[in-house]
Amino acid sequence: MKTTIPVLVMLLISSLSCSKKTSKEDYVSPIVKVENPIVPVEPEKTSGVTLSADGLTNTYTLINKYFGGTGDVIETPDCAHSPGAPHITQIYDELLKKYVFAFQIHVSPDNDRCLPATDRQRNEIKTYDKSPDSLLASLNETVRYSWKFKLDKDFKPSPNFTHIHQIKALDGDDDLPLITFTARYKSSGNKLEVIHTGGTGTTSLKYIASVPLSDFMGEWVEVKEEVSFSFDGKYQVLIKRISDGKTLLDLTVNNIDLWRDATTLCRPKWGIYRSLLSPEYIRDEQIRFNDFNITEIK
Repeated sequence: MKTTIPVLVMLLISSLSCSKKTSKEDYVSPIVKVENPIVPVEPEKTSGVTLSADGLTNTYTLINKYFGGTGDVIETPDCAHSPGAPHITQIYDELLKKYVFAFQIHVSPDNDRCLPATDRQRNEIKTYDKSPDSLLASLNETVRYSWKFKLDKDFKPSPNFTHIHQIKALDGDDDLPLITFTARYKSSGNKLEVIHTGGTGTTSLKYIASVPLSDFMGEWVEVKEEVSFSFDGKYQVLIKRISDGKTLLDLTVNNIDLWRDATTLCRPKWGIYRSLLSPEYIRDEQIRFNDFNITEIK
């Protein structure tokens, strides 16, 4: 009987929290119910900060607890819906046997945070100036980012862009990302591209990798990315498919421009940020993510 009371208290608290529905922080994300669910697996022990779904905590609260510091690091199109609905939830994944984050995007009515632009839409998380210092990169610092993601087996990318990961300057020349992972429609076969944009046209290497998107679809993959932030930095990324351990991308680029003028900090972003200029190519989509880790190396 000693273990029963805490469980009942937790259920009561959960019930009370579901009765409120005002702001996005108050949403309680739906969880996929399964018979005899497996207890969520603890993420691999690692240094730095790791954000993993737990299937219990309000999704937006959980994300901000690890990445938000004193602010809100979630950029969703929740405001486009009436009534509103959370675009990042937690669901039980049968392949990983644990809870994961599900990022949803709809061709309509989703937009880019209710900003005036109507040619794009966004559902992303990030770190930013109110995040802990350990989650932000300074000049001449090396940071390792790792995470898992899964595209649907029928995923449809835009011929324009469908970004799923970015490394960006936080200030100064912060418009274009330093590094971008984008899925792109190609008549010859869809690709996952890694794009580098330097501070000038002459320092931009542009497409530093392009691999078949078909290798990713319907599969969980693990990404390990290491970035040495400087004007002559170093970029490394290793992507492996979890089901069979196959290496899908192994890339190292030296002497690469990974800093911007007037910049003091850089940060990562993950999620779905895509063009709406070719709506006939895309569909309502879900990308699953989990185990976001940020570790300062030096």
